[in-house]
Amino acid sequence: MSLNLERHWYSRSLTWLTLLLLPFSFLFRLIVRLRLFLYKHNIIKTIHFSVPVIVVGNLTVGGTGKTPLVIWLAEFLKTQKWRPGIVSRGMGGAKQETPVWVDKHSEPSIVGDEALLLARHGACPVVICIDRVAAVKELLGNTDCNIIISDDGLQHYRLGRGIEIAVLDGDRKLGNGYFLPAGPLREVKERLDQVDFVIQQGGDRQNNYFYMQLQGNELVSVVNPHKRLPLTDFKNKKVHAVAGVGNPERFFATLRLQGLNIIEHIFPDHYLYQQADFRFSDELPIVMTEKDKVKCEALADERFWYLPVVALIDKKFENELLLKL
Repeated sequence: MSLNLERHWYSRSLTWLTLLLLPFSFLFRLIVRLRLFLYKHNIIKTIHFSVPVIVVGNLTVGGTGKTPLVIWLAEFLKTQKWRPGIVSRGMGGAKQETPVWVDKHSEPSIVGDEALLLARHGACPVVICIDRVAAVKELLGNTDCNIIISDDGLQHYRLGRGIEIAVLDGDRKLGNGYFLPAGPLREVKERLDQVDFVIQQGGDRQNNYFYMQLQGNELVSVVNPHKRLPLTDFKNKKVHAVAGVGNPERFFATLRLQGLNIIEHIFPDHYLYQQADFRFSDELPIVMTEKDKVKCEALADERFWYLPVVALIDKKFENELLLKL
């Protein structure tokens, strides 16, 4: 996704590029409505399963915090004696038309950065495929999973679901409110009223949404994961801040809030790094997200650090989720 285009999406005023792209946006919206009509009238079949399926997604293109939430969900469900499995499209990896199993040793260039993070943190089976129905069948046919979490897939209507969770960026909201490519929307904003739960990540609290905060307090060495330092140890220090995520500004803001003096390096979401990307003219620390880290392990040296984060979610959400199940 072009970062320049994204700036137009989240501009406070209507820009020339937005106006130029509006006809394509109207066409995209028409296609979305037609697709919904076909599913609603059973012209295209939705496939349902005998186990609960939880879909975690968003209405917009770009990062809203879905992956940390999916990790949290898997861990929470295990504490409640469920046996979760995770399916994902495998964004950032090769296009997988048949199901592929993901483990902590998988190559990010094949399975994608997000799926690799899920396999490392979720401690449950992970399968990727562009057809999530096929991924679910693979999981259920080869494991004892009794509940499925779909990472993204709110618009993947072929996959039947019992619970829908939409994640909303509390700072950027829904941008300019236009459909792709004039804006970031993949569905109408009224879709938020139809899902079971809306979880707002950051920003000012909205009374009718559950609130999620991503918390990270220490930096971890990429080459030596046992080496951890409080983020405050880097206060007033100059560092290279690297981000190839959906919303790099959130990461940069976190570092600035802790007093780091950052030199920004923005890459496209799911970017596969090369050694040349880190040939800086100095030996300053290089700080990145964990999503970036999994793609840099083979390239890293002592300069490389990453910021792991965990999702902190309203306690009330736990109770309401269990009631839905």
